[in-house]
Amino acid sequence: MTDTRFGRASAGLLQRLRPVPVDPADLREVALEVLPELATPRLRVVLTDDRVDGPVVEVREDERALRTPLRDLAEDMTAAGVTPTPGALAAALCSWVAHRPVSDTAAGTSGVAVLDWTGPRRAAVGWRVVVRRGEFALPWTPSPAAGDVTRVRTAAVARSAAVETELRVEGPVALWSHPAVPLLASAPFAAPAQVLDRVAGAGLAMPDMHLVLTPGRPVAGAVAGVAARLAESTGEPCVRFPWRALPTLPWV
Repeated sequence: MTDTRFGRASAGLLQRLRPVPVDPADLREVALEVLPELATPRLRVVLTDDRVDGPVVEVREDERALRTPLRDLAEDMTAAGVTPTPGALAAALCSWVAHRPVSDTAAGTSGVAVLDWTGPRRAAVGWRVVVRRGEFALPWTPSPAAGDVTRVRTAAVARSAAVETELRVEGPVALWSHPAVPLLASAPFAAPAQVLDRVAGAGLAMPDMHLVLTPGRPVAGAVAGVAARLAESTGEPCVRFPWRALPTLPWV
């Protein structure tokens, strides 16, 4: 599986099979230049020297903290096929910081609800709170001190209705997508009635709409028979269910 922590435009198969090693010394030079620019009043990103581990990248935001030796990070970038040039290393480092764990505070203030896989078997979906960082949507796992998880989820559902997605009608099928972050395509379904109204406004009334969903892909909506054929013809894992089941799906 491709390691997306270092960006989506990383290496092809041949480069991953025959990677050019990332030199920790080169990565350190890039980190010294890039990391200070990523810091914010809430986000601390620094490079420190540890007597045992050598250079270490420390990332802290609210209650979340991440500490990774630079040599381990260089090995991970090598395995992911990151090109060992200053520009590529800088982009990979920025992407890695963007993939840091989502804090409870960030989830509570900007999280939205989307539909995602409930487990590694990819056989069922459920609601998950994610926080957008650029072109990524990162999942939130509540910390032991998270407090009222239900309140965070309720607020995320309310924000989801405002997520702007693209709706395209192709014959008897409605397709929802997000122009920048594919996982957000399912966010509007947190408000099912608004989804039906939007479809009707596009000229395709479907009070018995069924959804065909692969998280991270466009969401398809159609009547039961058409949705069944769509699900059978897709070449990737998907789930199919009536729109009325949306409020009953579990939280991940």
